[in-house]
Amino acid sequence: MNHTSMILTAAMLCALLATAVISLYESAGAQGSSPDAKRPQSAFACNRLALTPEQRKRHFDELGPKLHSLKKNVRELPNGYEFEFPSDSNTVQLVAEWAVGERACCPFFDIDLRLEREGGPLWLVLTGREGVKQFIEVDGAAWIKG
Repeated sequence: MNHTSMILTAAMLCALLATAVISLYESAGAQGSSPDAKRPQSAFACNRLALTPEQRKRHFDELGPKLHSLKKNVRELPNGYEFEFPSDSNTVQLVAEWAVGERACCPFFDIDLRLEREGGPLWLVLTGREGVKQFIEVDGAAWIKG
């Protein structure tokens, strides 16, 4: 094997090795870049103790019933539900406050608030990983049906 062949062979081996390393790095990055890949999986149970006694009273005894009375519509989604509310500033503040409390006691929810353009409604969207929709159907049955 002459000197030129040895240099070409070494260069090809380096390129092959670099390609393999980059491919492994990208593969590992793609697996770890999923939003759920590094998150703990909490149980499907409301942890009321995540809220102080005052927060529990506000969340469950005041905000929940008030928002239930303001709810205008419910739409089923593949992985959860969305609830329509009036978009006045008071209701938006109530829903946002409720969402903060809900995130503390039910961390398995993905919670989105969406205000539609041109003064359209406010939507509270509760979704999440597999099983969240069924949890809502059991724990939030009154919200879906009522």
